[in-house]
Amino acid sequence: MSRRSVASFVIAACVWGFFSAAFGQVTWQAEWHTVLEAAKKEGKVVAGIPTSPELRTGIEKAMAEKFKGIQLELVTGPATVLANRIVSEHKAGVQNFDLFIAGSGVQLGVVAEGVVEPLEPYLILPEVKNPKHWFGGHIWADNKNTKRFVYSFQAYITEPGWTNSDLVKADEIRSYDDLLNPKWKSKIGFHDPRRAGAGQALWIYLWRVKGEGYLKKLVEHGPFITADLRQLAEHLAKTRIAIALGPGYRVVAPFAQAGLQLKPMPIPKEGIHASGGVGALTVMKNPAHPNAAKVFVNWLLSKEGQEIFGKATGQATRRLDVNTSWLAEVGIQAAKDVLTVEEYLSRESGFEDKRPLRGPAEELAQRLLK
Repeated sequence: MSRRSVASFVIAACVWGFFSAAFGQVTWQAEWHTVLEAAKKEGKVVAGIPTSPELRTGIEKAMAEKFKGIQLELVTGPATVLANRIVSEHKAGVQNFDLFIAGSGVQLGVVAEGVVEPLEPYLILPEVKNPKHWFGGHIWADNKNTKRFVYSFQAYITEPGWTNSDLVKADEIRSYDDLLNPKWKSKIGFHDPRRAGAGQALWIYLWRVKGEGYLKKLVEHGPFITADLRQLAEHLAKTRIAIALGPGYRVVAPFAQAGLQLKPMPIPKEGIHASGGVGALTVMKNPAHPNAAKVFVNWLLSKEGQEIFGKATGQATRRLDVNTSWLAEVGIQAAKDVLTVEEYLSRESGFEDKRPLRGPAEELAQRLLK
């Protein structure tokens, strides 16, 4: 090929690349404009979200300022309660909810009921759609399912629980074995490991690193078991228990901010599991407001949306452009700040590929906690 031909080829390639990039930009912008206009005609979006006044207020304020004409209907409540409502309504032919935000364990149960649709087509904005903005790229809790129903937007490690420092000294819990000290008999609270949630995730981790014998001894220790995280925090605040395993900052914060002596439990020498917290998102099958749902999804997964969600829940986003260092103050470390992607995925216990590991631990919980 002559030099002139080579030069012509290079110029043509550059021109084609420029126009391809420009066309791509116009394409997403045009799609976004169309979605916004259609969303305004739909008028609203209905989303199930974690219970948090701060989260509700933050979402409502931000979206009202950016997306006038789209009314928000945010439904709060325990994740399992919302999940049951969503499934029962959908099976009865009621298309009420468009979106649902909860932990991955709860979401996988919703997926199994066949009431959600693939979420990936809802990603439009480049800052959301481009995997380079996310720790680990795009991570799906249903990671054995090619349809990609459950988008996991958070990743962190956290304290295994909280202590009342009027009862527990800072250096008294350095190993999970310390929980078996007779001093703590009937003074430990545990989020019910028979249900999807923080307690179950910790139970599974203890099953993996300490074994069945340890868990049997822990149950014989007479822990207070409840599925109500707030009840655990209240019992801890009122010194009915000394240690609460399972509740995170979001639940304990109101008591700690009121001046009560509630402190994050140090991570024991055996380590701790990693979690996606309540940061898993699904879209309901045939949503009543599909375009408004797209607007919500793209705002939620934007830098602004993730900052607001993380501040309200005290949990860490996977977005690389959001500062999460402040979470160390409440005993939480973002996976992107302290782990490799491989380490995070190996420690996380709520995703679909971990079901074979979860089964024996869950069966043990059912057997011991009848």
